[in-house]
Amino acid sequence: MKKRILIPAIIALSMLIPNIAFAAAGKIDTGDTAFILFSAALVMIMTPGLAFFYGGMVNGKNVISIMMQSFTIIALISVQWVLFGFSLSFSGDINHLIGNLHWAGLNNIGLGPDSTYSSTIPLLAFMVYQLMFAIITPALITGAFAERMKFSAFIIFTLLWTTLVYDPLAHWVWGNGGWLRDLGALDFAGGTVVHISSGVSGLVAALILGKRKNAKMVPHHMPMVLMGAAFLWFGWFGFNAGSALSVNGIAVNAFVVTNTAAAAASIGWVLTEWKVSGKPTLLGAVSGAVAGLVAITPASGYVTAVSAIAIGVVSGIICFISVNYIKHKIGYDDSLDAFGIHGVGGTWGALATGLFATKAINPAGANGLFYGNPNQLLIQLTGVVATYIFAGLMSFIILKFISLFMELRVTKEEEELGLDIVEHGEEAYNIGFKAIDFNQ
Repeated sequence: MKKRILIPAIIALSMLIPNIAFAAAGKIDTGDTAFILFSAALVMIMTPGLAFFYGGMVNGKNVISIMMQSFTIIALISVQWVLFGFSLSFSGDINHLIGNLHWAGLNNIGLGPDSTYSSTIPLLAFMVYQLMFAIITPALITGAFAERMKFSAFIIFTLLWTTLVYDPLAHWVWGNGGWLRDLGALDFAGGTVVHISSGVSGLVAALILGKRKNAKMVPHHMPMVLMGAAFLWFGWFGFNAGSALSVNGIAVNAFVVTNTAAAAASIGWVLTEWKVSGKPTLLGAVSGAVAGLVAITPASGYVTAVSAIAIGVVSGIICFISVNYIKHKIGYDDSLDAFGIHGVGGTWGALATGLFATKAINPAGANGLFYGNPNQLLIQLTGVVATYIFAGLMSFIILKFISLFMELRVTKEEEELGLDIVEHGEEAYNIGFKAIDFNQ
């Protein structure tokens, strides 16, 4: 009887020995690993934060709809990333455009570090940290088509967009062999990969779906907007500082300039708004802070705190102009200003990196125009243009493809009733009173 138990146990143990040996190969820094796992958790909380931020800005009858989209993306992309998204972004290289499927299903990864991406932390930790970026990016797009896209179409769009747009862009910029990485483009935490791609794709989606019946929206719940913005600001420290992938001076600098740029942008937006309209608003203050966070994202590992102030102030001003003037002048209905803040702010941030980057902060980076290297600005511009073209064109193709099989948007009657009831059969404020429709 003992032999019957002992022999299978020995066989099972022998099967584990190669994995144990692989996990032990390479030196894991426990401090770096704890830092990255904590940073991943910070970035994860940004998506529920975005749900509150967007949820407070939509009409009271569409709160569940926009929050459901953010939460669903967490589930969808968590599975997509494990199955093949991470592999397409970071495993191998095919013509400098996309990864291969060597790490599909997290095969061939093990529990040890990787000399290319994670020399002091397990590659699995790098994987889950990057997963949180892949989650937040399509969630940002939902602000552009809020209050009118069918949930079924949204699910298909999210899966196709993440696979065909986000994963290739992540490989271009961060993947070993990616053409923008080889060109020398600097994008510390996702100015092009996250913000320009989502902003431009949101603009395309808004144009294809068309305007809402009542596009003159005012936030129905400003305290919710403020809470969401606070979660975003809080989580952004993991977004930017964590991108150093180590507990070091670059991570600390990224943390400092992230906070500084957000504060400067909030001031820039509010002062501009105050001058133009005569009243400083809470919506303007939080919108400016988010614009600053967007703009500093690509530059956070390469610029000084003083440069971060300049980047932030300019971001607050130009995003205010984009949201309050350019959008209305052109006439598109970007519901929650995904392009006006993420597209415009991300563009400025990517170009500003080419102006303010200095090797004094990060020797592994490059000097920008203001530090004697005008070529870096041209490289950054190349990355911006390539991202605009690729994200815009692919988003157009994906949406048109989906429209061949299903309706993209709800009917006018369903839009009038609100997507919470029509699409989900729920109400955000079903506690004895009806949500007030401030837009009626």
